[in-house]
Formats: sequence, C-alpha cells, structure tokens
Amino acid sequence: MKASRLLHLLLLLQTRQRLTTTELAARLEVSRRTVLRDVEALSTAGVPVYAERGRNGGIVLLPSARLSASHLEPPELEALSVAGLDSALRERMGLTAAWESAERKIAARQAAAPESPSPLRLADLVLVDSTAWFAAPEAAVEVSDLASPLRHRRRLRILYRRSAESQASTRVVDPYGIVAKSGRWYLVADDQGDSRLLALERLSAFEQLDAPAVLQPGETLHTRWAVLKKRTEEQDRVSVTIRLPEKGLDLARRILGTRIHHVSDAEKGSCVVVVRYPDIESVRQLLQFGDHIEVLAPETARARISQLARDLADRHSTPAS
Repeated sequence: MKASRLLHLLLLLQTRQRLTTTELAARLEVSRRTVLRDVEALSTAGVPVYAERGRNGGIVLLPSARLSASHLEPPELEALSVAGLDSALRERMGLTAAWESAERKIAARQAAAPESPSPLRLADLVLVDSTAWFAAPEAAVEVSDLASPLRHRRRLRILYRRSAESQASTRVVDPYGIVAKSGRWYLVADDQGDSRLLALERLSAFEQLDAPAVLQPGETLHTRWAVLKKRTEEQDRVSVTIRLPEKGLDLARRILGTRIHHVSDAEKGSCVVVVRYPDIESVRQLLQFGDHIEVLAPETARARISQLARDLADRHSTPAS
C-alpha cells in the first residue's frame, strides 16, 4: 500500500511539480504528517523531491527529474481495454482503482512532454455516460461477481426469470461474456445450444459449475452479440401507422428509437410515422403519448388502443378504493 502511495505522490508531482502538503494529503487520503514522512522517505532514497517552507512553499519535484511513468500494469491495461465504460459501469466491474491509476500515469506522461501549443484534450471535451434516462435497474447479481467464472470459461447454473414469467426457473448455460447496452447489463450465453440474451436484473443467483463452458466452434462474445443484436432489432413484424404533432417528433424518436421505420413530411403541423412492433400488443407503448397521438392503421392496432384507453378511463372514473 505504501509503495502504491509513493508512486501516486510522484505522479502527482510530475504533473504539477509543486503541491502543498494539504493538497497532497487530500489527493492521497492521508494526513499531512504522512505526506511529510513519505517525502522524507523518497528523498532518502535519492528521489529529487523536497519540502519547501514559507508562505508559497510546498512539496517540490525538481524540473530536471523525469520519472518512468509510461509503464502500465496488467490491471491498468485491462481497464483501458474497456474504455467504452463510463465511471458507473467501471465501478460495477471493479475497475475504478486500476483506471484511475492508469489515468495518473498518462497525465504524468503528458505533463512531462515538451510544452507546445496544442488543442484541448478530447477527455476534456467528450463525456461518456451509458446510464439510461430516468432508469436505474438494479441487478441482483453484481457484474464483478461474474468475472471469475467468465474468465475461466466455466458453465453456470443460474436462477433466471424470463420477462413473461412471474417465477424464476433454474437453467444451465454456457456463457460467452457480458454486454453493457444502454445502461443495462446482459449475459450472453448458450442455453441448450441456443444463443440467449439474459438481462442481469432478472438473474437472481448463479453457481459456477466444475464443468467447462461448451461454446460453439469459432464463436466469440462479439460474434454471438452481433447475431443476438440483429435478431432483436429485426424481430418487428407489425407496421403501425400513427399521426402526431410535428413538435412531438423529437420525443417520439427518443421513446421509439429504432422502431421508427418512416417519417413523412409535416403537413398542417402533423407528421405520419410508421412504427414497427413484434406484435399488436406492443402498441401499449404508444399510450405514453396520451392525447397527442392517433393510430391510423392497421385496424387491429386502432381497436387495441381504443380498448386500452376505455379500460384506463373506466379504471379512473371512480375514486380509488
């Protein structure tokens, strides 16, 4: 722990060259006395760092010092290899510490480079937040807990509830890995030889078995995910035509996403939109638009929306009991 703290201290100084003991203590989450002891230990070991007294004093690293901060440890390299994860997803994966350590080394390397006019860093201009809007599904199984069986390619016995079921059932699966998609985690696995996309919030328990996972020859997480993603996005077989105000088109795109197949030009302030669903029952989603939407076709979709609206009206026609 002390060795890691000393390296962190040196990386901070290589980035800034001068920091107060108070700043260093806050960054390292230790006392000011511990910072001074660490500086003394480094100085004794021959590192050109020292404490400067006075009003503008602090802990100083000589400008001539150049630390070898470019070497990244295997955990740090692994954290960087999944750079698409945001801070919340990295925390779930248990990668936060390794990521922050790698960031410190990169910052120190950049600070040591010769000064020259350069554009702003992309890291200061681009923020990745994969969390879904207004939703935070809680998974009963932590993503980090799945890391060991997935790394060792072990078969899993899971307790899983399908979306159409009220009770979870036990099944044995052969996992390829996990995918973070729009703020949700999925386990990609073969269930009796058939590829499955299993939402982690409906996976209530798992057990690592002694048997190795039996994966399809030549198949990987990436190839399996590509097939499952295409299957999910192409399963829509029913086209529903709706009319909505032109000003509601942005909201429709946010709610309906890739289900929107076609949008007509606006006419008299309204647009006609074709939405694709796997079945007529899925038109329930359109109730989110309230009285700002009209279902035009097919007639079965109009009838189902009408029935759902009547049921809602009947349910709210009397005071709640």
